[in-house]
Amino acid sequence: MSAPLTNSPTGFDRFGLHSSILRGVLAEGFVEPRPIQVDTIPAAMAGRDVLGLAQTGTGKTAAFALPLLHRLGREQRRGPRALVLAPTRELATQIHTEIRSLARFTKLQTATVFGGVSAHGQIQALRRHPEIVVACPGRLLDLMGRGVLHLGGVESVVLDEADHMFDMGFLPDLRRILAALPSKRQNLLFSATMPAEIRALADGLLRNPHVVELARPGPASTIAHVLVAVREDRKRDLLERILTEDGCESAIVFTRTKHRARRLAQQLDRAGHRAVGLQGNMSQSQRTRAMQGFRKRLFDVLVATDIAARGIDVQGVSHVINFDVPNTPDAYTHRIGRTGRAECEGQALTFVTRDDTAWLRATERKLGNPIPRRTVEGFEVERIEGGDMRRPSRRTGGRGRNAPTRAGDTTHPRGHKRRIPGSASGRPRRR
Repeated sequence: MSAPLTNSPTGFDRFGLHSSILRGVLAEGFVEPRPIQVDTIPAAMAGRDVLGLAQTGTGKTAAFALPLLHRLGREQRRGPRALVLAPTRELATQIHTEIRSLARFTKLQTATVFGGVSAHGQIQALRRHPEIVVACPGRLLDLMGRGVLHLGGVESVVLDEADHMFDMGFLPDLRRILAALPSKRQNLLFSATMPAEIRALADGLLRNPHVVELARPGPASTIAHVLVAVREDRKRDLLERILTEDGCESAIVFTRTKHRARRLAQQLDRAGHRAVGLQGNMSQSQRTRAMQGFRKRLFDVLVATDIAARGIDVQGVSHVINFDVPNTPDAYTHRIGRTGRAECEGQALTFVTRDDTAWLRATERKLGNPIPRRTVEGFEVERIEGGDMRRPSRRTGGRGRNAPTRAGDTTHPRGHKRRIPGSASGRPRRR
């Protein structure tokens, strides 16, 4: 690998990355590093353990991928030398794709390991002795048990979305995997929240870590989020109104159950929307097609369960709509974080019924502020018991701060112009 570029103090040159890696950075279109990258990369390149507390969409993948590639490139040795653990297949695939892109001008190889598909292709990839393995815990343990994958040469391990791995019950698997790794290694742990169990894991895992804390207790400032009170039996009508009249170019709609996600996607498709579902009962190939289609704008609406709420980075999502409220206040922040990413602006709407007052109280207490209310003409609800939905509401006909923008109107609720992703003119698409 060629020598670092050090002739410019700006952009990614400041880190002293090898030129082949810097070429990959430039090919990806990265110009200036994001805050998490500025705060994390130098310590990780120096071999220190890192604890990064930051929400998704902040540039975490490059924050750990670039130091890994730089350090691995200094010595040519095949076989797994870096292990990246992720909670879901979609996130593992996304991380794998980004690392491959950043490493395109190096000789470093990566492989992904996750369940839901035949292990044959993954075993074949591992037999090519890649330096980097991106894995979900369950399939990783399976291949370790078969003797297919040996981790004795791992120099660095990354736990991405550690809090979500805990939520999914992966903590015992994580401990088994970590116990199989060499004791002398670099550890990098990234999480959006820090529950007690993850704090205990970090305390036992990290040695004198460099700590970067960028996570907020609430949504990013680029997200205008509101509540809309609605009767349960009128949710779909309200959703149709928003998708067609609210200047909505690309939306993720979250439901509580897999059955509802599948059914709602079918109903929207029959109603003329380019909609697709994403839920756990789908095969891996179906889930991959759904995500790729949404990324490529073959679909305008992705109807998903919380499987898509963590780590999935799709640029240009203008709206997130919580058709059903999430299970926890933290899940609320993760869901609506699918919009307003990479410092772009987005809107998030949550449908709230009379059965959701406990969630509403807990979420506003967690955020430390009331969530703005919005009233949509024709869907008025006087009051949600235990939570006053009239506080501070505006009707659709008004032009107040929380009034929904109409189709084709590029005025953001904060009062300044917003470029709608994928639309140069701001005119609504034909559906």
